[in-house]
Amino acid sequence: MQVFGGIPLPPLPKLFPQRARTAPVCGKDGRHYGRIWAYRDITDRKLAEAQIADQAALLDKARDAIVVRDLKGVILFWNKGAERMYGWTTDETKGKYVGDLVYSDSNQFKEINELTLKKGEWQGELEHLTKDGGRITTEARWTLIEDSAGQPKSVLSIDTDITERKKIEAQFMRAQRMESIGTLAGGIAHDLNNILAPIMMSIGILKTLSENPQAKSILDTIDISAKRGADIVRQVLSFARGLEGERTELQPKHLLNDLENIIKDTFPKDIRLQFFIPNDTWTILGDPTQVHQILLNLCVNARDAMPNGGSLVINVQNAVLDEHYAAMNIHAKAGRFVNITVTDTGTGMPPGVVDKIFEPFFTTKEVNKGTGLGLSTVMAIVKSHEGHVSVYSEPGKGTAFNIYLPAMEISSVARKEQSEEASLPRGNGETILIIDDEASILTITSQTLQAFGYRVLTAMDGADGVAVYAEHRKSIAVVITDMMMPIMDGPNTIRAIMRINPEVKMIAASGLNANGNVAKISGAGVKHFLTKPYTAGTLLRVIRTILDELRSHIPPN
Repeated sequence: MQVFGGIPLPPLPKLFPQRARTAPVCGKDGRHYGRIWAYRDITDRKLAEAQIADQAALLDKARDAIVVRDLKGVILFWNKGAERMYGWTTDETKGKYVGDLVYSDSNQFKEINELTLKKGEWQGELEHLTKDGGRITTEARWTLIEDSAGQPKSVLSIDTDITERKKIEAQFMRAQRMESIGTLAGGIAHDLNNILAPIMMSIGILKTLSENPQAKSILDTIDISAKRGADIVRQVLSFARGLEGERTELQPKHLLNDLENIIKDTFPKDIRLQFFIPNDTWTILGDPTQVHQILLNLCVNARDAMPNGGSLVINVQNAVLDEHYAAMNIHAKAGRFVNITVTDTGTGMPPGVVDKIFEPFFTTKEVNKGTGLGLSTVMAIVKSHEGHVSVYSEPGKGTAFNIYLPAMEISSVARKEQSEEASLPRGNGETILIIDDEASILTITSQTLQAFGYRVLTAMDGADGVAVYAEHRKSIAVVITDMMMPIMDGPNTIRAIMRINPEVKMIAASGLNANGNVAKISGAGVKHFLTKPYTAGTLLRVIRTILDELRSHIPPN
């Protein structure tokens, strides 16, 4: 209690939110005598509004897409997670019918919505559309919301993006399926060999016994068909077991010299052949026939992908792969490898085809022009040599196959190179902007750069990358951008950022480096290029080179 001059004072009035209303007071004679005021305590309503605002803020922090819609599918609430996942802002979605917004088939939405209204909930996997036209796989959980009277009033959906997880699951499933098919194919091939062997031996005997020219012609046809069958069986065995042959120390340069002669003698003259083979290439332990088969299969596929001619480039280089590279390629492991790259400027392949090319009997060639076992055989042989294969392709721009075969035991020269590899250059807090639509590449590259002393900003597409650069241009030292992205591709992203700052330092990254991309980015002022997937050492050295160039151009104080 407060006291003033020994006299206790009444307590101070408690402040609380009120809603005020006023009305004039008039007499019977119509004269105005004043106003009457009415106050209503709205504390509870204000507290409820604050609680709702807090809850909405928490929902916006969630990574999942949280959407509330009415019983017909009209959107009432769309959180920040939904904005990030689908691309549409809250203002763009309010009042819109969700079936037309994120579903390619609105009938699918209607069926699931009706099921939710009947049972009160539904959960499962759905394929949704994004604003940029992409497709993502989500794990959806729908719940029917009722009002205080127990009547249905809306549907709450919580969607989790599982696109990356589904890709990884598909890779593991594909590997298991390939292993099962390989076991089956091996057994079938063994039985077919037993069937073909007496047929082929009998043909030779029948030819010596028959003088009839027509009969000999028929036997020749049977002989050709049987040999064709035997060739297919050998390919099946290569796919199934890798045909464990005798392993010897191989110098890739010698194998490629033989391959070069075959290509020059048999391939069309409108296919330009380029070989890049350093003299200091490491040796590998392998079967020369099988490694030759790998390279010939890839070159024949490249030839078939260029019916109107083009460039076939075969490049060999030593490669020390680190954990960063292995994280970007699920089939890879760290270590010393000889990398053989076969690149063409042919028709290229869409992602859906690239995912299937190593499956047995899958082919995009016309009937009777391919067995669908060539690339399956390549994969089986490379795996049997404890190596791995990566492929990168763009429709209309070509394809690059990267074969990694383990190098022989390390020499003293290689030990020196490997020790140099271990001492990687570090950053000093410089900011790097990474633009790439692959979430896994963004994550891994960001973690690597942060571990080596850099600050990192990221963007999932070119348009977002340009916006991020415009906001932070004064602090960004280097920009790394993918060349193939939705919404805005690499070349357009480079041009847009260079309009903001013509002196910006950029690194272009792509799986293709021999199909005009280098020339294209060189014309745009970009001098540095990374071939995906790249090692941490390669990335850090390129960045260090650029930063050293920047420092050399800073005038002294």
